[in-house]
Amino acid sequence: MSAAPEAVETVEVDLADRGYEIRVGAGLIERAGAELADLLSGRKVVIVADETVAALHLPTLTRSLEGTASAVHALTVPAGESAKSMTGLSDLLDRILGIGIDRRTVVVALGGGVTGDLAGFAAAVALRGLDFVQIPTTLLAQVDSSVGGKTGVNTRHGKNLLGAFHQPRRVLIDTAVLDTLPRRELLAGYAEIVKYGAIGDMAFFQWLEANGRRLLDGDTDARRHAIVASCRAKAAVVADDERETAGGPRALLNFGHTFGHALEAMAGYDGSLLHGEAVAAGMVLAARMSARLGPCTGQDAERLAAHLAAVGLPAELDQVDAARLWSADELIRHMTKDKKARDGRIVFVLLDRLGHAVVRDDVERSAVRALLDRPKAA
Repeated sequence: MSAAPEAVETVEVDLADRGYEIRVGAGLIERAGAELADLLSGRKVVIVADETVAALHLPTLTRSLEGTASAVHALTVPAGESAKSMTGLSDLLDRILGIGIDRRTVVVALGGGVTGDLAGFAAAVALRGLDFVQIPTTLLAQVDSSVGGKTGVNTRHGKNLLGAFHQPRRVLIDTAVLDTLPRRELLAGYAEIVKYGAIGDMAFFQWLEANGRRLLDGDTDARRHAIVASCRAKAAVVADDERETAGGPRALLNFGHTFGHALEAMAGYDGSLLHGEAVAAGMVLAARMSARLGPCTGQDAERLAAHLAAVGLPAELDQVDAARLWSADELIRHMTKDKKARDGRIVFVLLDRLGHAVVRDDVERSAVRALLDRPKAA
């Protein structure tokens, strides 16, 4: 991979002595040694990359870091959500410890959200906490999971039920790597970008309506603008509510995720349903639930659905998997196990209007069942 140098934009995550920078620009993997010199100089580095990303970007990153770190070790993990398990974590920790690490060792996560979550959790628990760096290579990870310090693995009981808050020391977002992604992966990330507009920035949502296709078609300026805007939005929320207190502002970032995580659980994390696809369908369901309960209008809900559908994301349950018969009762059962549930009540992020979201835990299950039984707008 080779990209012409360009100006790097920086977003600050303000967490006092644990604050860090998100740096966004093309070619940052090639320049990672220089970008991370202040953190890695004279220290041992363990790069964790999934097998697909390793074939594309690991040699470039390794060469860049070798001139800065005292030693660079590279470990690969399987690609896909199935790697994010207790078995996967145990195997990764065993290999990290086998290298002969010390408390100054730095873990570098190179890959998508699965790799970042898994490597970050390993860094959180190895020797009771190692520094780590996020180098996300998917659009979804660049705008969401690499920022904010959430790490974890899935269990048969649900998604991300085991984990730790462990903030990275820096996030390097190389926009050039997006050129290697299939469109389906770009769309999965785009769903999370739309989320930021839907929950708190109507002007950004309108910009996406006008420019989303350019972003997905490869326009570098549009991509950089959307990534920086998304990271700024998330950084502000994380600085205000790092550990997602009950009903706090960070919970708003879960718009679409209560439904989405249930859909992922039903799909079995087998790759047939990407996280962003589940979130897209989940956002439409949440918006339509908002319209039923008020004061959000049906027009706002359908405007969101129309935009997601226009770019190629699923806006209806039957688009998630036409061959699968979704059961309202099964989806509700999975939602009650969601980590955001309180005292058996399902917690939803709903819209007062497009561009402004609220957290609610007073939605009756009968209303959820009615929505899922008739997921399309009346």
